[in-house]
Amino acid sequence: MANSFDYTTPAIIPTLDLNDGRAIPQLGLGIYAMKGEEGVDAIESGIDNGYTLLDTAVNYENEREVGQAIVNTGAPREDLFVTSKIPGRHHGFDEAIASTEESLARLGLDYLDLHLIHWPNPSVGKYVDTWRGLIELRERGLVKSIGVSNFTEAMLTELIDATGVTPAVNQVELHPYFPQADLIAFHRSIGVQTESWSPLYRDQGLFDETPIAEAAAAHDVTPAQVVLRWHIEVGSIPIPKSANFERQRYNADVFEFSLTPAEVAAISGLERGRMKDRDPLTHEEM
Repeated sequence: MANSFDYTTPAIIPTLDLNDGRAIPQLGLGIYAMKGEEGVDAIESGIDNGYTLLDTAVNYENEREVGQAIVNTGAPREDLFVTSKIPGRHHGFDEAIASTEESLARLGLDYLDLHLIHWPNPSVGKYVDTWRGLIELRERGLVKSIGVSNFTEAMLTELIDATGVTPAVNQVELHPYFPQADLIAFHRSIGVQTESWSPLYRDQGLFDETPIAEAAAAHDVTPAQVVLRWHIEVGSIPIPKSANFERQRYNADVFEFSLTPAEVAAISGLERGRMKDRDPLTHEEM
């Protein structure tokens, strides 16, 4: 599989430009559910494998594990791109600032590279105030880049109209069954980078789909590599979760081959909708 890749050395993951002048790795490590010593080991493994974008959140309850893994590996802080997310219960200007300070304390870091509003929770009606808090945090230097997660086009427009500040990133559910082409196009038009959570889909069956299996055979790569390369081709930054050392390596090896336009179109043609009912207009998490 991917015979050109040297699996004895860490992957080199390219970066993309953000609208604030900084750069973000084009692929990251999802850290959801990585807890305890096993979680620390898995995160260490990811760093050793060349992942620099580490994606955690207050609600993942593993910011301490991320911080410990960073200490254990001895990775230079400036070489890492640490992301966390503000939960719904911490919406509001002052609450966002306090939440971020608590995240930094758990992580043992002086700043976050990227901080996101985890869910908009529209019935609460505080995501604009929360966004103002993130702007203040960036001005204080506690956060380098700011963004959102699970925001719609209308919600993004509201933030920009209210504050004049465009999010650097919107992290959303995105995979071949839910490719979100219109949202990616809108992001591109306003200078927002698209990140995808659950980029490999959480349920069984995706890797058996004919367009993915055929592309894997054609390029001598794994089905997971095909899906992750599809993300790169459509303009999404995938953050696949894996605690397995070898799988982490394979997931990072998607920059030495390309899919044809026909292969990309066939994979996008698998569209059938969200994994679960997590429409940000109605789904809320605190």
